[in-house]
Amino acid sequence: MDLKEFLAEWHNDSPTILVHTSGSTGKPKPMLVEKRRMEASARITCQFLGLKEGDTALLCMPLDYIAGKMMVVRSLTCGLRLIAVEPTGTPYWDEPVDFAAMVPLQVWNLLQEEEGRSRLRRIRHLIVGGGAINDELADALKDFPNQIYSTYGMTETLSHIALRRLNGPERSDWYTPFEGVSVSLNDEGCLVINAPAVHDGPLVTNDIAELSPPFSLLPPLNFRILGRKDNVICSGGVKIQIEEVERFLSPHLSVPFMITKAPDVKLGEQVVLLTESPDIDTIRQCCQTILPKYWQPRHYLHVAHLPLTETGKPARVEAERIARSAPSLR
Repeated sequence: MDLKEFLAEWHNDSPTILVHTSGSTGKPKPMLVEKRRMEASARITCQFLGLKEGDTALLCMPLDYIAGKMMVVRSLTCGLRLIAVEPTGTPYWDEPVDFAAMVPLQVWNLLQEEEGRSRLRRIRHLIVGGGAINDELADALKDFPNQIYSTYGMTETLSHIALRRLNGPERSDWYTPFEGVSVSLNDEGCLVINAPAVHDGPLVTNDIAELSPPFSLLPPLNFRILGRKDNVICSGGVKIQIEEVERFLSPHLSVPFMITKAPDVKLGEQVVLLTESPDIDTIRQCCQTILPKYWQPRHYLHVAHLPLTETGKPARVEAERIARSAPSLR
């Protein structure tokens, strides 16, 4: 979809717009969302960041997903001047902007060159979402002079409902919900979002979270994400969070890798590591040195390309399918 097509859809008589989920844990699903709720989400973000009419907004993400659509809606709703550029892995624009949204891959690519780093510094407010922000990326951004945030949200919440700072003295691992948004945990430790402006009723997520302060009954509560409920490996009675293993390994492995799982007759499930590197012995040695015994992969699989969604997130279902179908694990 291009900008002209989206604007035509936005201005038609229908009160809803069709969007698709990202597909990080399965096939992308179509959803009809109300335009009035998208406008409400746009106003909340602009208010949080202090954006005002006439400020410039950079659109460098595809309009096929909610993140790109919401950049346009924020501009329309709050009177921002939209600058649209080609949504590539390394976007290019030639003027300072007040507000931009990018996925981690775009930010990482821009950081590799001085000109890209210079352009990033000229964004007054940068929000980064649509994928995990690893320690290396966060560390590269921590001393930037502008305001850079990680977002938390999903298609169902019409993009993000909370932000956390990635740089400066306000840098934090904890997300701050927007005004009018409250969070809690269910009996399984999963985050429950109450955001009436953008979603009808409480939204139970699959994200295992921690609240701060942990025992307060009064909002606002900050939160941090520990991993996804469906990304837990139950191996020999030990519950292993996939994302936590990846976070432990990321500073020590410079090659692309993913953690997934496969059935095991004795343990129930086993940890499996997928990598694009053929140097399995070095990776195994690193895992045996860094990881606790029960977290160490029992199998290492070399793949040509790690499975990713169209938005660059790990495609967890496909990764598990690859592990299950590997001849060595059958």
